[in-house]
Amino acid sequence: MATTAPETTTATAREIALEAYVYLYPLVLMHRTRLQATNVEHPGEHLGRSPVDTFAHLREYPPASFKDVVKPNFDTLYSPAWLDLREEPRIISLPATDLYYLAPIYDMWSDLFASPGTRTNGAVAGDFAICGPGWEGELPEGVKRLDCPTPWAWTIVRTKAAPATYPEVRAFQDQLAITRLAEWPGPASEVVGTLDPAVDGETPPLRQVFALDGAEFFGQAMEILKEIPTHAADNPILERMERIGLVPGESLDVAATPEGGEVLKAAVPAAIARITERQKSLVAPIEGWLSVTESIGSWGVNYLRRACIDLIGLGANLPEDAVYPISYFDADGKPYDGSSAYVLHFDADALPPAKAFWSLTMYEEEGFQVPNQLDRFAIGDRDDLRFNDDGSLDLQIAATEPAEGSANWLPAPTGSFNLCLRLYYPEAGVLDGSWRPPGVRKIA
Repeated sequence: MATTAPETTTATAREIALEAYVYLYPLVLMHRTRLQATNVEHPGEHLGRSPVDTFAHLREYPPASFKDVVKPNFDTLYSPAWLDLREEPRIISLPATDLYYLAPIYDMWSDLFASPGTRTNGAVAGDFAICGPGWEGELPEGVKRLDCPTPWAWTIVRTKAAPATYPEVRAFQDQLAITRLAEWPGPASEVVGTLDPAVDGETPPLRQVFALDGAEFFGQAMEILKEIPTHAADNPILERMERIGLVPGESLDVAATPEGGEVLKAAVPAAIARITERQKSLVAPIEGWLSVTESIGSWGVNYLRRACIDLIGLGANLPEDAVYPISYFDADGKPYDGSSAYVLHFDADALPPAKAFWSLTMYEEEGFQVPNQLDRFAIGDRDDLRFNDDGSLDLQIAATEPAEGSANWLPAPTGSFNLCLRLYYPEAGVLDGSWRPPGVRKIA
């Protein structure tokens, strides 16, 4: 005898809507990021942006004004590109190099499905065909197939750099290539983009998404889902979403959702608050540091963690490639304030253990770099640091230059800030937790 499913209560509907926002947030954020990043006719017209299937090479560290993505690093030169896989594969060609680099590739859910580079393939030359869902065909000999779960993909090639090595890194960037399968082995024809005046080219994508109300956010997500397939593991959340009228493949009918859209409307501030607050407590802080070394980049069904990490650093790497301890509080549990001065001390035998590099980066509350008189946003192992007589290291964090001089100084804003310690190609001790960063201590 068939049974009828019980009516979804308002409380349950609100719970589902909040879960749905958290689940869909990375998709909408990636969509907005792609639209903004590709809304140019030629590379170089806007820093970090280029037409589809074209690398946008950053030839030096991003300036203080760069806000296309949150928490950019100041250790590598970026070469991002968005790939259109709807008709045929795109082949990414990576040259052999002695430079440290990695080329993670993401689907439209921000899941990382491949990461060629120094750690994985030894930085030998390689050609990788990025194939969209359902593509069937023959690939040229020597081209490795990488299947993307969605018809759009995003890669961000990161190449270790310092101002002194810019020329060498730029030469490497110039050898990177994207070729349509039909044009292989190339040369690839120039891609000329189109300008869509409806695309907001000024507001950072994270602000665009958080500014959407319930009808706008969920309506846009449902339209995106007409093109972007879900992952197989997503079926349980999709079934819950259908209970409140959110059906992939169908446009949103706000009037048909619980309370005529009021539940969707209420979900937005509640979900934003959950994502914003939870990203500060993804793991238990140790001496003020949040160090997430599991379930990063490849998310599974950990939707809240995915949303939190995407908020503070869209385009995260696998922990084997990079670990990003983040600190919102000093060693005493107090939030950072530029009216005070701080020190981060590393013992001589406990410097950050990374095979590629390490750095400490300063960000303002929202996750963007802080303008300062030195134009220095990060400090690390490639800087001319001044070590103590016993081999230990003190990094000075303050709004004004310390009496010891600027060699070890990371300039801070006058207000609130947070810190990110980057360890690229970390040693095993970072991944298993036997090495942890020391607490940042207030000194004045």
